[in-house]
Amino acid sequence: MTGLARKALTLGSASLASGCGGIQSALQPTGREAADVELLFMVVTWLSVAITLLVLAAIAVALWGSDGWRSRLGREWPIIGGGIVLPVLVLSGLLAYGLIIMNIGASRASRAEGPGITVIGKQWWWKVVYTTEDGQRVVSANELRIPIDRPVALRLETEDVIHSFWVPQLAGKLDMIPGRTNTLTIEADEPGISRGQCAEYCGGAHALMSFYVVAMPPDAYEDWLAAEAAPAQEPGGAEAREGKTLFMENGCGGCHAIRGTQAKGTIGPDLTHVGGRHSLGAATLANDAEAFANWIRNNQRIKPDNLMPGYRNLERDELSAIAIYLEGLD
Repeated sequence: MTGLARKALTLGSASLASGCGGIQSALQPTGREAADVELLFMVVTWLSVAITLLVLAAIAVALWGSDGWRSRLGREWPIIGGGIVLPVLVLSGLLAYGLIIMNIGASRASRAEGPGITVIGKQWWWKVVYTTEDGQRVVSANELRIPIDRPVALRLETEDVIHSFWVPQLAGKLDMIPGRTNTLTIEADEPGISRGQCAEYCGGAHALMSFYVVAMPPDAYEDWLAAEAAPAQEPGGAEAREGKTLFMENGCGGCHAIRGTQAKGTIGPDLTHVGGRHSLGAATLANDAEAFANWIRNNQRIKPDNLMPGYRNLERDELSAIAIYLEGLD
């Protein structure tokens, strides 16, 4: 389909899509796979509209048309043409177009370069593992960064129940099944931030299992990955240093890892560079000291049944110090 036709379909659907914008909209694609899916959706939608109008017109003729039109409608050719020939042509065309889209996706997957990225679903957050060119594993959480104009292979896994990885602006969704690795190839067209969501019900806090995908120019991505692979920086101020001490003394390192410190936990998200992410709690809260303090004290109220206890034993100044320390880990 030509670019002009595609623009016409998209513009024609604008009235139907009002209120469906934003960074989690499948109707505003910023990736190659999502653009293919959107075009297929538009084609199917407008074909459905056309067929519905045709059926309504036939009904109107049958009910209120002249005797001549009703006589023509009662012949065999409308039945054969509308009931057999038209469905065969339309469905065969859609099948062929769908196969073309699938082949385009397979071709894009074959061009994916580098070691790829592993995304592991957990209840209810995302573990993200990058591999540098020299083989070093870099662990992050709840945020995925990718270079633009480059197919990236995502290895999708789960450590508990079935999850489903979906970033509507970049690609279709794909399930994460226990004991199996599925691969999804995505390619972003432009720098920007997209929002993703677990699309398979996985327990009580399923609706709060979201994440952000940050698409970056390739050079900026390489610089970011090199910085992400480095250990956490030492806190600068006195309050942040006190926060680090309290973090260790309260056993936080038993569940969370901060590279370059004694915190080696693997149960919860890696916090080495948590201050540089766009959100906390799997896109549940903003990323600032106030949100850190709120999460530490009230996380069970914010995201019920997550594995982290609420640290209500901490005094306000202690909570503030830990929050400032974590905010500075960028």
